[in-house]
Amino acid sequence: MTRAFVLLPGAGSDSWYWHRVVPLLRERGHEVVPVDLPYTDPGADQYAYADVVVAAGRDVARPPTLVAQSMSAFTAAIAAERMPVDGLILVAPMIPAPGESPGQWWSAVGQAEAKRAQDVAEGRDPDAPLDPRGLFFHDVPADVVDEAFAHEQPGMSEAAFEPAWRAPRWPDVPVRVIAGRHDRLFPLPLIERLARERLGVEPEVIDSGHLPALARPAELASLLLRE
Repeated sequence: MTRAFVLLPGAGSDSWYWHRVVPLLRERGHEVVPVDLPYTDPGADQYAYADVVVAAGRDVARPPTLVAQSMSAFTAAIAAERMPVDGLILVAPMIPAPGESPGQWWSAVGQAEAKRAQDVAEGRDPDAPLDPRGLFFHDVPADVVDEAFAHEQPGMSEAAFEPAWRAPRWPDVPVRVIAGRHDRLFPLPLIERLARERLGVEPEVIDSGHLPALARPAELASLLLRE
C-alpha cells in the first residue's frame, strides 16, 4: 500500500537531515515531503512551524504520517490537531506533555540528570565542553559527518522553545516512538520512561545514536514502513 510521509527535521537542522532516507522511501513507491521549518525566524514559534507542516500535507494525495526528529515532536503534535494524519512517528524525540513548552521540557523530564548518568556509566566526562561530533555524530559514517559539517545548518532562534503546547491531551491518532540505543543526548532509559508515561507505548529501538537518519537510514526507513 502506498503511503505518504511528511518528514520534520530536528532543532536547528533542515530537510537535508533526511536526504539518506527520502530515496529509500520513494523507491518503494511512497510519497515523501521533507520540510524546512523556519527555525531562524525570531517571529516564528512552534505554532508557526506547524503551519508549514499543515501546508506540506496539502502536497500529498492522502493523509500523511508525520515523522518528527527530536524537538519537532512538539511541532508534529500541534500539526496533528489541525490536519488529517495517518499517524505520528517520533524519532529520538522530545516527547511533550500538554501544557509544556520545549524550553520547559528539559528540566521537567530530567534530561540533564539522565545524560550525566549515562556519560558516567559509559566512561565519558559529564563536565566536558560540548563536543557536537561526539554527542551527535559518534556513529555516523565519516563521509556523512564531513558532508554534515560542510552543509550550512540554519541554526535556530529562541522562539523555537516557545510557547507551551496548548492542548488538553494528545491527538487521537496512532503514535509510535523510535529511540536510539546509543543516543547520548536523550538516553534510551529516558525515552522509554517518557514513551510509557506520556503516550502509553513502548519505543522501538534502533541501533543508533541521536541521528538515525544519517547513521542508519536503511534500518530507519524499514521501521517507518512497519505497520
